[in-house]
Amino acid sequence: MKPKEWALDISSVALRDYQEILVWTQSQFSSQQARIYAQTIASALQELQGGPDIPGVKWRPELGKKIASLHVARKGYKGRHFVIFNVIENSAVIRVLRLFHDSMDLQRHQLSFDTKDDLVDKKDDAE
Repeated sequence: MKPKEWALDISSVALRDYQEILVWTQSQFSSQQARIYAQTIASALQELQGGPDIPGVKWRPELGKKIASLHVARKGYKGRHFVIFNVIENSAVIRVLRLFHDSMDLQRHQLSFDTKDDLVDKKDDAE
């Protein structure tokens, strides 16, 4: 039996991505737009609690074993980011790994897990 609601475990790297997205949105647009975009991302995360088989989930083997994405633009919300996640085996827990802009060539990013079990971008570490 599938759980009615899945728990989300949001990595520290994904939280950093979220904060950076909102800071950038505020600096480029406005505080109001940053609040709207925060709601857009929150709505996608809330929907993801329905499980990894909800409409819009795309499995991304090019990013790693059992990695999937969900675009934040859903149900009338506009957005330009993907929620990158995996499912923790033998549990009803979805681990949110990163938030990436949809213009990124995700295959170019060398993604791997660091010692804290957060998905990091090796390209970012090299800079």
